[in-house]
Amino acid sequence: MTTFVQFHVLTKYGPSNPNRDDQGRPKQANVGGAPRLRLSSQSVKRAIRESAFFALDLADHRGTRTKRLFEGLRETLVAEGADAGEAVKAAEQVATIFGKLEAPDKKTPEKKIGTTLAFISPDEWKLAEELARKVLAGEDLPKDKELRKLVLRKADGAIDIAMFGRMLADNADFNRDAAVQVSHAITTHTAMAEDDWYSAVDDLNKAEDSGAGHLGESGFGSGIYYQYVCVNADLLVENLNGDRDLAAKGIEALARALAVATPTGKQNSFAHRPRAYYIRAETGSQQPRDLTGAFFAPVKAQPWEETSVQELERAVETIDLAYGPAYAQHAVMNVPAGSGTLDDIAAFGARAAKAGT
Repeated sequence: MTTFVQFHVLTKYGPSNPNRDDQGRPKQANVGGAPRLRLSSQSVKRAIRESAFFALDLADHRGTRTKRLFEGLRETLVAEGADAGEAVKAAEQVATIFGKLEAPDKKTPEKKIGTTLAFISPDEWKLAEELARKVLAGEDLPKDKELRKLVLRKADGAIDIAMFGRMLADNADFNRDAAVQVSHAITTHTAMAEDDWYSAVDDLNKAEDSGAGHLGESGFGSGIYYQYVCVNADLLVENLNGDRDLAAKGIEALARALAVATPTGKQNSFAHRPRAYYIRAETGSQQPRDLTGAFFAPVKAQPWEETSVQELERAVETIDLAYGPAYAQHAVMNVPAGSGTLDDIAAFGARAAKAGT
C-alpha cells in the first residue's frame, strides 16, 4: 500500500503582497461565494525550493530549472581551454538533448537558449558536460534516443525534481511524476485586496515644489491562509532511485520550509516574514483528503486564529466519522496552545519515508 504524508498549515500574513497577478495585485479566489486572498501553488513551491532548508541542507541534491544549458556547457568548455568556436558546436550538440535551441542572433552565435525550460538534475548536468568533452575530443556520439539515454534519468538524486516532477515535451519517456502535491493557499475568512497610494519626494527639489516627485499605487492584503500539501512517500523514494534516507531528509526539509518559507513578492515594501502557527501532519495508507472544505463558510468568529484551528479540527472529526480515519498517525504543532514543535513535525514526516509506513 502507498504511504502518504499530509500537511495542513495555517499561517498569518500581515499587510503584504507576496504573490501578484498580472496587474500587480494580490492573487484572489472566490470560495464558497466569498472573496479570498490566494497564494498560487507555483509560488509556494518556488519559495520552498529557494528556502535555506533546500538551498543549504540539500545543496548537492537540487535540480536546475533553466533554458541555458547550452551557455553553461559552452562556458565550461572554454574555461577548460577549448576553442570558442568548437565549444559552441559541442555544447549545441549536447544541449539539444533537453529540447530545441532558439535561433541565435547572428552577431552573438555563442548565445543560444533552449525553447524549453528544462529541469536538470546534478547527475544529468555532469553527464552533459562529459559528453560535450567527448565531442571536443572527436568522439562520435549516438543519435537521438540513444544519446538521450546517456544523459537523461528517470530517477536520480535531485530532491526537488523528485518532489515536484518535470515535463520534457521532446523526451516524454523521462518525465517525472510529482511526488508532492501543493494546493493553492486561501484565506480562511473573507478577504479582499486593498490599495496603497504612495509618494516619493525629490531630495533636490524640496524648496521649489512642495508636491511629490513620484506617485504610485500598490495592492496589498492580509489574512490567515490555509495550505495543504500531500506527499506520496513511496513515489518520492522511487523518484530518488530507492534512497530512503534522502527521501526522509527531503520531507524534513519540506516540513520546515512549509512553516517559514513564503513567496517574496513586494517583500522589501511589506517585510512579510510570517511563521506558521498551526501545522497538522498525518501519515498513513488511506486515500488523502484536503481540508479546504472546512473554510467554504468563511470564518467569522473572533479570534480568527483560534476559530480557524477549531474549524480545521472539526472537519477532521466529521470526515473521519463518515469515512473512517484518513491516517494512521498524526502530530500537531499549535503555537498559541503551546503544544508541539517544528522539530516534532519534521521528524514525524521523515520517519514515514524512512520506514515506508
